[in-house]
Amino acid sequence: MPRLDSVRQIRSLPASMNPQMTFLGPTTALCRRPAHRFLLGLSAGCLVAAAVTASAAAVSTATLLEQMTDLAGLAEFPSPAYTCKQFSSYDQASKSPAQEWFANNDCGQYLRVEDRAGRKEHVMMDAAGPGAIVRIWSANPAGTVRIYLDGAEQPVIEAAMSDLLGGKFPGLPRPIAGEYSKGWNLYFPIPYAKSCKVTSDKGGFYYHVNYRTYPAGTEVESFNAGQIKSLAARIEQLGARLASPRGKASEFGGLTEEYTVDVPAGETVRQEFEGPKAFVRSVARLEAKDREAALRGLIVKVTFDGEGCVEAPLGDFFGSAPGVNAYAALPLGMTKEGDLYCHWFMPFKESAVIELINHTKDLVRLSGEIVLKDHAWTERTMHFHAKWRAEFDVPTRPMQDWNYLTAKGQGVFAGVSFAIDNPVKDWWGEGDEKIYVDGETFPSHFGTGTEDYYGYAWCWPAVFTHAYHAQPRCDGPANYGRTSVNRFHVVDCIPFTKNFKFDMELWHWNATCKVNMAAVAYWYARPGATDGFKPIRAEETVLRPMPVYVVPRVAGAIEGETMKILRVTGVAEPQDWANASAGRHLWWHAGMKPDDTLVVSFDAPKAGKYRVFGRFLKARDYGIHQLAINGQKFGEPADFYNPEVRPSSERDLGVFELKAGVNEFSATVVGANEKAIKSYMFGLDYLLLKPAE
Repeated sequence: MPRLDSVRQIRSLPASMNPQMTFLGPTTALCRRPAHRFLLGLSAGCLVAAAVTASAAAVSTATLLEQMTDLAGLAEFPSPAYTCKQFSSYDQASKSPAQEWFANNDCGQYLRVEDRAGRKEHVMMDAAGPGAIVRIWSANPAGTVRIYLDGAEQPVIEAAMSDLLGGKFPGLPRPIAGEYSKGWNLYFPIPYAKSCKVTSDKGGFYYHVNYRTYPAGTEVESFNAGQIKSLAARIEQLGARLASPRGKASEFGGLTEEYTVDVPAGETVRQEFEGPKAFVRSVARLEAKDREAALRGLIVKVTFDGEGCVEAPLGDFFGSAPGVNAYAALPLGMTKEGDLYCHWFMPFKESAVIELINHTKDLVRLSGEIVLKDHAWTERTMHFHAKWRAEFDVPTRPMQDWNYLTAKGQGVFAGVSFAIDNPVKDWWGEGDEKIYVDGETFPSHFGTGTEDYYGYAWCWPAVFTHAYHAQPRCDGPANYGRTSVNRFHVVDCIPFTKNFKFDMELWHWNATCKVNMAAVAYWYARPGATDGFKPIRAEETVLRPMPVYVVPRVAGAIEGETMKILRVTGVAEPQDWANASAGRHLWWHAGMKPDDTLVVSFDAPKAGKYRVFGRFLKARDYGIHQLAINGQKFGEPADFYNPEVRPSSERDLGVFELKAGVNEFSATVVGANEKAIKSYMFGLDYLLLKPAE
C-alpha cells in the first residue's frame, strides 16, 4: 500500500460524476498531478442526435441516413432486428476448410449472367426484402451498374459504375462515394420493401455489396431516384460530417472535464464512476520519453458494470499503431500534433472502472478532456467492447485464418484496427475476411482481399483517410515495414444474437517470411457476453524494432525494369516485387494474346560470345512464352505458370553471339498452362551476361 504522504492532493471531481478513487497494491499509484483530475480520455459519443427508432417511423432512406453518423445508436440492439451480409466476387471454389479454402481467383465471380433488353447483365446481388444496401465497393468498377428494386423492370439507379462509386453521380459526391487508394466505395443506403438486384453490363471486376435484411413484415419505404433531390439538404449535411468527422466539442453536450495523470513505470492508476451514465467523447495527449513505445506499452482497461470490456494498448485502441499516425474517422482519429480522439458511445448502468497500466520503463503522462452524460439504460442497451490481440514471428505458410474476434452473446460488431510488421516488400494482405454470425458454418461475409475489406485495393501503399476506413501508415518501400489500417462499421454494422466470429486469412505473397500482427476489435454486447481474448502480457507490449529496408541486387545484373521497350502489345512497365533484384521487375500485361511480342533492348560491353542467364516471374496468370535474343530462340517455350507468385530460378539460357552496344531480347506469347488464368502475363527480373569460354 503506498504511503498517503507519497500521493499529492487530488482535486475532487464534480458530484454529478460520483467518482470513487481506489488505492491498489504496491506496484500501483494514483494520479500525482495537483489541481487536476484523472479522467481517462477513452470514451466516446455520437456526432448527431440519436437515430429515429423503428417504432417511430418506417425504415427509409431518411432514417438510414441518420444512422450513418449515429454512434449512440450502435449501443442499442437494433429494433427492428436485422441481419447484415455480403455478396462478393470471392472465389467460389472455396467450399470448406477442406476444399480450396484459400482459393484466390476473386475477380469476375457473379451469381449468374442474364439477358435483358438485348444485353448481358452480370448479377452481383439478388436478395429478397425487406432490406437495404449499405455499402458497395470495387477495385476496378466496370460498365453500367443497374439497381432494380421490388421486381421492377426499370432500375432506380442506372449509371457508370465508376461514377456511382467514384463520387461523380449527381447528388452523391465525395466522401459519400469516392476512390481511396485505388478502392472505390459507395456509402449510401438504398432500402427496398420486397427485393433488390444489382447488375453490371460488363464483367471482370472485383466487388462487395453489403446489405441488411429485416424480418418479414417490417415496414420499409423503397428508395426512389427522386429522394436524392428531396433529401439533398440532409445528404449535404451528411457529406459535411463525413468530410470532417472529428467535429467540435460543442456538438457533444454533457459535462466536459480536463484531466492530467502521471503513470510511473510498472504502476497502475485506477478511477471509478457511478452510473447510469455514458462516456460520449474524449481527447488524449501522451507525453513520454519514447512516445511510440509508450503508446504500445500503456494499457487501458475498462470495466463496465463489473464486466471487463476494454483492454488494449492506448495507441492501438485509438485505431492506428504503432505511434501517432494522423487520420480522421468518425469513431476514432489522431492528429499529427498528437491529439487522440474517441467518439465511441460507452454507456454503463451502475459503474465504470478505468485502469491505466504502464508496462514501459519510463513515466508516462496523459492529459486531455472527457465528456460524460446521464444515460437511461434500457433492455436493449449494450456495453462497448474493445480488445487487442497480437502474435509475433508468424510464418506465412501454411496459410491460416487469423482470428480478429470470437464472441458469444447478443451484440453488434462495429469495426477493427489492424497493424502488421512486414519484413519484405511483397504484399501481405491477399487474404479474405470470413465472418460467421449465429452459428453459420459458411461465412456470410466472404471477401476478396484484406485491403478490399479495409476499403482500398491493389495492395496500394498510399496512405488515406475516410470517416469509415483508413490506411494511416504504410512505411514502404511498397508494402515493406509497418502498416496500419482500420475500418469502422456504422450503417453497415453486423448484429448477432448468439455468437460472432471474424477471421482474416493470412495469405502472403512471400511464402518464407514471418510477420508480426496486432488487432483491436470493436463491438457492443448485452451484459453477460463473453469473448476469447486473453489478458495482455507485459512482454507483448514491447515494440519490436523494424530494420531499414535494404534493396537486394544481383551483382552485374541488367535489370529488366531499366531496359528500353522497343515494341510491345499491351502494357509493359516496372512493377515493385520484393524478391526481385533491385526490388522491381519489368511487367508485361494488359490485353495480350498468343503471338503478341514484347521486345526490349540491352547493352553488351563488347562484341563476342556470352553465356546469358535470366530470372523471371511466375504466377497463376502468367503465360507460356518463347524467349529469344537477336531473333535466336532459347530452346522450347517457357511456362511461367505457378499457383502463387514466385521467382523462377536463375536460368542458363545458353550461349549467344552479341553485338557491341544494343542487342534485343524478346518474349512472344505462345499460350498458357491449362491451370492458368489466361492473361498471358510475363515478368523479366534481369539478364546476366558472362563471357563464354
